[in-house]
Formats: sequence, structure tokens, C-alpha cells
Amino acid sequence: MKFLIVGLGSMGKRRIRNLKQLEQNDIIGFDTREDRCNEAHEKYQIHTFTDIAEAIKDNPDAMVISTPPDLHMRYAKIAIENNIHFFTEASVIQDEMEEVIQLLVKSNIIGLPSCTMRYHPIVIQVNRILKTNNIGKPLAILYHSGQYLPDWHPWEDYRKFYVSKRKTGACREIVPFELTWLVSTFGKINSVTANKSKVSKLEADIDDIYNVLLEFKNGVQGNLTVDVIARFPYRQLKILGENGVIFADWSEKIVRYFTKETGWVDKKIDDGIIEKNYIHGEGMYIHEMETFLKSIKKEIPQPYTFEEDLKILKILEYMEKSSDDGTRQIINN
Repeated sequence: MKFLIVGLGSMGKRRIRNLKQLEQNDIIGFDTREDRCNEAHEKYQIHTFTDIAEAIKDNPDAMVISTPPDLHMRYAKIAIENNIHFFTEASVIQDEMEEVIQLLVKSNIIGLPSCTMRYHPIVIQVNRILKTNNIGKPLAILYHSGQYLPDWHPWEDYRKFYVSKRKTGACREIVPFELTWLVSTFGKINSVTANKSKVSKLEADIDDIYNVLLEFKNGVQGNLTVDVIARFPYRQLKILGENGVIFADWSEKIVRYFTKETGWVDKKIDDGIIEKNYIHGEGMYIHEMETFLKSIKKEIPQPYTFEEDLKILKILEYMEKSSDDGTRQIINN
């Protein structure tokens, strides 16, 4: 198969590495920036284009769309028009997504939105523990995901890329990024009560912290905090069950559970090779690309859809309405 990577920034280069790890070496790239095309060519020995029409003429079988989120659907429609399977990075904008959903219904191609965190080995291990019923029925969760925005891409000015724009702001992007796995693990959300705010001196017109109370339809209560102000990169989870607790720490790479009978049981996690200037391993991204490949080949059912992704973005919308109006919002989906 031939893959076209659309967008050769941080994520685009990561996806090239992922595909090469999966022994997929027929890769071409596109970016409107010539410097990024040159960098990708030099680093990964791939042919690159600054014109998307010229890249399409090279007959790719699949497209990996790693542009800023506000461009995802533009390139998704180009992929559909040319009968090319496609994958998009994490979503934060609903614009044109319903149109893409309708176009996909009429096509025979795979359009797969990202749900990266579902593939993280910590999330997989947490789900395994929950399935054993060791801690009993989950009753409440406390989850914090935070990392200081200037540390996201230390090689570039955070004020000059999409994470500093209000519509595609970093904190706003990470909320649905986390919701994709929280909903998969704990089920549908019944209501949200949220507060978002700008509390730091970051030079960006964005809300830099979201605090959200989640009520799941199965009764589980959740407390979610997402921020881009934490000077240490946190991802920590506590699950309180009827018979025990689970604790997970992404920085320490550990999942622990406790019951009165067992005491603490620890499991160290390997999340793969960590690239320079990054804090998390490549493992979950490779797993996600492998799933895209298997979906195209019809070896597995498509694991996630744009219909599901749109529902996640609707939850983000409810959260923001809750914060703006000071009300609890009932989720209607």
C-alpha cells in the first residue's frame, strides 16, 4: 500500500515513523510548507509535495491527515472524492463532519478518526483490571491530564501554531482526546457540569483549564481536570470501586490496584520508544496505525467512526455551554 501523509509537522512525522515500524515503506508526504517537506525528505527519505493535487496524482491507497484540526475535513473530502482510505488525527471541530459522514455512507472507503488513548497500554491494563471485577463496581473516577503548553513543542513558539487559537486551543483539544477513552471504558455520559477559564499568563486567547463533573448513565461519578498550565506533565487516574481502587500514573508508567485481600498489586507499563523532546512512548500511535491498516484490509471491523467522534465533540459543546451558562447540562445522544 502507498500512504500519503498530509501535514508534515510533529504528528505527520510521527505517523511516518509509525508506518515504517509496521514495515510500510511506500510513503509520500504533502505540506504547504517547503521547509517541512525538505525536513521529511531528509529524515525519512520520502518523496514530498507542496501541491495536494500533485500528491494525489501519485495514486496513494491511503491518506493520513495530520494537519491542524480545522483542516481535517477539507482533506477528508479530498480523500473521499478520490476514493482514498483516510485517517484523521484527534478532532476538536465539528465543522463539515456531518457532511463527511454522509459522504462516507455512499462510499466504499474507510474513514477512521483517531481515538489514540484507547490504545495506550495503561488504558488497556485498567480495562483488564475492571473486567476481572477485582475492585467491584466502579463508583467514581478522578482524572487529571495536564502539561504546560510551551513544553508541548519545545522546538517551536507555542504562540505560532494552532494550539494557541481559541477554536483549536490546546486545552479544548485535549478534552475530547481524553473523552474518547473515558466513554469507551465507563460508558455513555448522562450529564456534565463544567467550568473553563484562563488562569495563567500564557500569551494565547484560550481557556487553559477545564474542570468538569461527569455523571455517567451507569451512575459512575467523574471528576475530570484538563489543563495546559501544569509545569510537570501529569496524567493520573483514580478509580474508586465497591471493593477496591485502581491508580494509574502515565509519567511513572504504572498501574496499581488495591483490595483488602490483596493489598497493592503493581504492574509496570512499557509504552514504547520515546522520541527526543517527547514524554510518552510511540506504542499507542503504532497500535493505532496498525488498526487503520487492518481496517482497510477488512481484517477487523472499523473500531471507531465519525458518528462516534461527533458525539464526543457534542459532549465538549455541552461542557462549554455548562460553563458559559452556569448550568448542569443533560447529554442528549
